[in-house]
Amino acid sequence: MGMSAEQEEDSRSPRDEEWPEAEKAEKLARGAALKWASGVFYRPDKLEGLGHYRSREAQRNISIQSRLKSTVQSHLEGVSSGLEQLRSAAGDVRSVRRDLCAVRWHLLGSAEGFQRLAPLRTVVTEHAQLAAVVRALPQLSSVHELLAQSLRLLHGQQLLEAHAGLMALERLRDDISSQLHGGGSLPSDQALGVVESFFGGLQELSDALAQQLWCVVGGGVRLVQEDPALFVSAVRIIEREESVDDALLLGPHAHRFPVPGRPKAWRQRFYQVIQETIAAAHFKATHVDVKGPGLGRHLATLQSDILAELRVVKDLMVQCCPPHYDILSICTRMYHRGLSDHLQDILSGDLDKQEIFMLLSWVLHVYQSPEMMGHPDLLPEVDVSTLAPLVSPEVVEQMERKYVGKVKASVTEWMRRTLEVEFKEWFREEEPEMDHLGFFQSALPVIVMQMLDENIRVASLVTASLQQKVYAMAMDELEAFLIRLREALGDCGKEHQKDRAMPKHYISYLLALLNNNLALSSSISTLHPGSASLAKPAEIPSSLKTALDRTQKKACRLLLEELLLDLQPLYMQLPSRKWLSGAQLVNSMCEVIDKYTRDFSHVRNPVFTFLLAESEHLVMTHYVRALMEKKMVCRSAEERSQLATRLLQDAAQLRELFHNLRRARLHPAGSAGRRLQGGPERGAGNDGAESTVPARKLPAHLQQHPGPGSGASLLPSQEQVCLRHARRSPAVCSLPWPAVSPNDGPPRSPGWGWAETLGPCCV
Repeated sequence: MGMSAEQEEDSRSPRDEEWPEAEKAEKLARGAALKWASGVFYRPDKLEGLGHYRSREAQRNISIQSRLKSTVQSHLEGVSSGLEQLRSAAGDVRSVRRDLCAVRWHLLGSAEGFQRLAPLRTVVTEHAQLAAVVRALPQLSSVHELLAQSLRLLHGQQLLEAHAGLMALERLRDDISSQLHGGGSLPSDQALGVVESFFGGLQELSDALAQQLWCVVGGGVRLVQEDPALFVSAVRIIEREESVDDALLLGPHAHRFPVPGRPKAWRQRFYQVIQETIAAAHFKATHVDVKGPGLGRHLATLQSDILAELRVVKDLMVQCCPPHYDILSICTRMYHRGLSDHLQDILSGDLDKQEIFMLLSWVLHVYQSPEMMGHPDLLPEVDVSTLAPLVSPEVVEQMERKYVGKVKASVTEWMRRTLEVEFKEWFREEEPEMDHLGFFQSALPVIVMQMLDENIRVASLVTASLQQKVYAMAMDELEAFLIRLREALGDCGKEHQKDRAMPKHYISYLLALLNNNLALSSSISTLHPGSASLAKPAEIPSSLKTALDRTQKKACRLLLEELLLDLQPLYMQLPSRKWLSGAQLVNSMCEVIDKYTRDFSHVRNPVFTFLLAESEHLVMTHYVRALMEKKMVCRSAEERSQLATRLLQDAAQLRELFHNLRRARLHPAGSAGRRLQGGPERGAGNDGAESTVPARKLPAHLQQHPGPGSGASLLPSQEQVCLRHARRSPAVCSLPWPAVSPNDGPPRSPGWGWAETLGPCCV
């Protein structure tokens, strides 16, 4: 304890440097001893027990040392025992090596003797084979008789007995072949050839039996109803052959030698024959057989035949086959797969729209309906919903597009012919027909809407997606039809410009076209899929709405051009001395306007209101233009006063005329509401009362004609008309356009206020 740190460092042995754990343990022990000693010597009274502490620690050290010695001794004894065993094992290995070397030299010396025994081994093998042949001689002598007997049984439809004879002969052949291969060496080709030639008729018998079996299996649907025993015999034979195949492939002697004709795999052939029979019976129709009406008959035949045969399979054939055959599910898949391939083949051909519709409707609605695969007699065992789709969604989508293309071509051609007929009717000697309210009309909207509605309704019988596609196609075709209608209208207008006598009833047919346009615009929303369930009419596509608006404006422009042509000779006389002298010129203008307005009364609102407003604007602008284009000198104040008075009187007369024309449309009683003999009486609410003119038979969605407020989106409002007039001639139209109402007083025209602002002047 009195050693310095340097002495402790010097006292460290090399072993301590090699074992740092020992050094650490020693430090811990020294620390514990110092702690204990400090506790003992802290108090002087403890020094009396110092001898006791010394003896106790000495005994403890002696005990520890004795345990260490015994442990080391036991380890040393184990090491010596292991070394002794290693020395014994090394001696044994040397002894075995010497013995193996001796055996090797003995074998090398006996090799020539073994080679001399090879002929003896061959003789032993031949002896064993001859012994087997001798034992089988009684059976071999009856092989040909058994073959003949089995053939007779086979021809007599005794399939089980014939198969028993076949299996007996096959066992004999296999036993002999097993003996030939059992000697440890391969038999000679000559021996194998002898066996093969001797049993040569066996393969022919097997093939004949198989042929007979496949005939029975092919007619299984008929046989299970007429003679189920024959079909059951065929199934039992197939099961036996399947067992033999499994035994040869999986048994203890599998692959020892090849067995001729094995494995037969007759169960797989059983399913294959059923599938070939189904395909040959139902799915071999040519494209010629499924064209036109033949397709409907073919689908009806498939529906009835497949349903009837699956009923037989479920009720009878299932009882004739083992449960693990799962014959109903397999037959269902065969019918489904064969029908799918057959329909794919038909769909790949060039089909018209009726054939495509028939196929899609049959595939999507008839096949899984209670009339076919969902029949109560087949449920729940038959469930085609677990199988792949009969026709893939991609093919359905492709056929829908093809159908829409076919329908589009048909609709385009039909509309072209309809337009040709309509164009020819414009040149008739008779006026167009009138409905019960006296409005001109033709069969054009009825034909067009019925055709489009029928195609959309027919498409809805297939799928909602097809209905939507046909609806979109119908909107496009209707828009294209309106474009062609405007072109035809332009051609008719050009012909009329060449000879105003042709067509004879040019204005009447223009008015009929405007009514037809309104009928189309009010009926288009009914074509939308699901329009019956909508709270409000479906929105018309903007492009179609624009086409309707352009068609209406085209017809209105032609009508106004006609009015202008009749007014132009009168405008040529403005201003003049004759015009100043009296009201004859403006009276003539009023007569022309009144005559055209009587014609306009055969068109429905809001077109009538639009035409009347446009006519007033046209009369006003050309009246002012005629005054501005010519120069008239007033020589005195009296002439200037006469000119101003004439202008005021003309403005008042024209304003009163158009006011009365509007009022006559709104309040026909006591006014010029019935200008034509037998013409319609106008009213504010229903465009006129009933007349004796018979109404044309219209479809349900065309029987409600647009009232004064319908079609407003296709025509400008009166405020819009006023703004447009103001843009054309801001100096003339400076007043707002009042709305016409039955409760209002006489409306004030916007265009004639300019005359009141004129004083005596020189124009």
